[in-house]
Amino acid sequence: AGIMASSRSLAKFWEWGRNIICVGRNYAEHAQELKNALPSEPLFFLKPSSAYVREGDPIIKPYYCNSLHHEVELGVVIGKKAHAVSQKAAMDHVAGYALCLDMTARDTQAECKKKGLPWTLAKGFNTSCPVSDFVPKEKIPDPHKLQIWLKVNGELRQEGETSSMIFSIPYLISYISEIITLEEGDLILTGSPKGVSAVQEHDEIQAGIHGLLSMQFKVAQ
Repeated sequence: AGIMASSRSLAKFWEWGRNIICVGRNYAEHAQELKNALPSEPLFFLKPSSAYVREGDPIIKPYYCNSLHHEVELGVVIGKKAHAVSQKAAMDHVAGYALCLDMTARDTQAECKKKGLPWTLAKGFNTSCPVSDFVPKEKIPDPHKLQIWLKVNGELRQEGETSSMIFSIPYLISYISEIITLEEGDLILTGSPKGVSAVQEHDEIQAGIHGLLSMQFKVAQ
């Protein structure tokens, strides 16, 4: 009964979902590796829906970027409209999950931070949001008990437990929905564990949720 009938398939949320909301600094060790203070409330930013890219297509490094970083994240796909929902009711608005990469032009981001400018150039470029297949909520009884990982050219770079999130998924949904109404098909990226690093043209990125799925992307210039 909780699943919403829709002409648009949530299994292909990236084809029609409008908003990508990304949470920064939601794992303590990642905040520390980038020398950021731990947040007392969630920090979030947006990517345009044109950032989506699917397996089979490459991640394209923007022309202005000299240091393209990978950040592997659990994505939460919204299944019904959420406006100022409580933490208690938040999970009723979740349709499922996807593994996502928050590709980041790190050198550009450093410049933006220094000048006090928004991060759009660093985070919102085309192909900055690779996503896996959709995983229905029923397949993941507890999204805070997952292990996510990322390899570059077969070498493990990132591995983290979603139990280490600073702000839980219900907290994030509740907090964000007070500010931005979440719609069906919207995606929340819940933050990256430590181990972010640069990738070059021709690198192969492989990422997965342990025991559930994996995906692969090539980096192009």
